[in-house]
Amino acid sequence: MTAENTNMTAATPPKRQINWASIAESYALVAALMVLFFIFAALLPTTFFTWPNVSTMLGSQAVLVFLTLALIIPLTSGDFDLSVAATLTISAMTVAVLNARLGMPLPVAIIAALGVGAIVGAVNAFFILFFRIPSLIVTLGIGTFLNGLTLWMSNSATIGGIDFALIMAVVGTRLFGIPLAFYYAIAMAAIIWYVFGYTAMGRRLLFVGRGREVARLSGIQVDKVRFFSLLSASVISSIAGVVYAGTIGAADPNSGNTFLLPAFAAAFLGATAITPGRFNPIGSVVAVYFIVIGITGLTMLGIQSFVQNLFYGGSLVLAVALSQLARKREEQQVG
Repeated sequence: MTAENTNMTAATPPKRQINWASIAESYALVAALMVLFFIFAALLPTTFFTWPNVSTMLGSQAVLVFLTLALIIPLTSGDFDLSVAATLTISAMTVAVLNARLGMPLPVAIIAALGVGAIVGAVNAFFILFFRIPSLIVTLGIGTFLNGLTLWMSNSATIGGIDFALIMAVVGTRLFGIPLAFYYAIAMAAIIWYVFGYTAMGRRLLFVGRGREVARLSGIQVDKVRFFSLLSASVISSIAGVVYAGTIGAADPNSGNTFLLPAFAAAFLGATAITPGRFNPIGSVVAVYFIVIGITGLTMLGIQSFVQNLFYGGSLVLAVALSQLARKREEQQVG
């Protein structure tokens, strides 16, 4: 009987201990978001803590979610894409020019906008991979070029009159009081989460970002992985441009550029959450709404507009610092 009990004890696997420190690190940003939300809810119960305000925050920031998700793909493979905001702007302008000014059907205009995004991604990849120029320099130059091209296309003016069907498909139709744009962004985050976590392509992206030479020696086609990461970022940015055009019902040649800094702040801040040390879509979504809650609450408290720049700039520096701590302060290569 003693021997039998001994065998049963030996066969019983040891209980898995819960790593509370790891859980706290992974969900600290989620907790901070909730704390920040309830602080503003207590301070502004009749304005901030209302369902119309919450639904507006969720729906209006879908464009920023898309742009942040676009950023984390090349960031995971070790590249920076500073052209994503300019790609968003020119894609929105493409929809406006083709649909509102030239009278082309909305589906044709949207397909053309996505095609513009694909071309931008291919051009970025060509200069980065063929000429071996750092991605930071190439995408900065391409982004500036796209800004000029957008100003030329629009004659430096806002173009309105986009087909109302796009507005209805983005913000006009609501589910549980929240514009459909929010659900599109969440769906994109779910797709990227699946690719990152459950496909060979996602693992290759991470491997390439952690060490290109090691990845190359392991048989991974590094340039191919980087090409598709840059292409994906630009196409998703163009989708953000289409959503942006549907959100405001027009295309502004300049306003899209204001998304770049918040998107980078959210991308790096998101890398400290859920899967600390890695750029991940769920953490990015949490980071976007953490920043949005902060900005919205401060604005409703009557804080002057310059605080937005302080908040965005401070968030970016703090986010990068926290991301580096999560990565054990590994030195990062730019491009």
